[in-house]
Amino acid sequence: MSMMRAIIILLSTFLLFSVLANLYLLGTRPVISARVIQEFTGEKYVTKIIDGDTIIVEGFPVRLLGIDASEKGEKCYREAKHRLEELVLGKKVRLEADVQDKDRYGRYLRYVFVDGVNVNLELVKEGLAIARFQEPNYKYKEEIITAEKRAREAGVGCLWSDRK
Repeated sequence: MSMMRAIIILLSTFLLFSVLANLYLLGTRPVISARVIQEFTGEKYVTKIIDGDTIIVEGFPVRLLGIDASEKGEKCYREAKHRLEELVLGKKVRLEADVQDKDRYGRYLRYVFVDGVNVNLELVKEGLAIARFQEPNYKYKEEIITAEKRAREAGVGCLWSDRK
């Protein structure tokens, strides 16, 4: 009986250790997330524009990082959305990730480039969006903040034209 008991204890310990090891391994999601981030980068087609800082890329929502454009019904909404349509709709763009893959709404967080131009930065330069950064995504922070300052000082675009 004691031999059987020892085997049961040994098997139980092994089973418990296996379960704990698997839980630990499942908890290390950054490796999986890094792979996903790599998969939703590169060249893709923009199929729809939602507003001045959100697009649909091959069926997936993408929020432009480092900027914030007006919401529907607010000043400059139509101008920002229209300009984003001109820049990227129906075109092949290059998506670049930062640290965080998605926001709380499930949208991919990306910098968007078309023909080598940073679209996020361009909207700020043109006075159609403001700089807005949230930790941990700071890749183009200096450039975008500088662009907003220059646009504001020069009274460029819909957001700043009344400040001349």
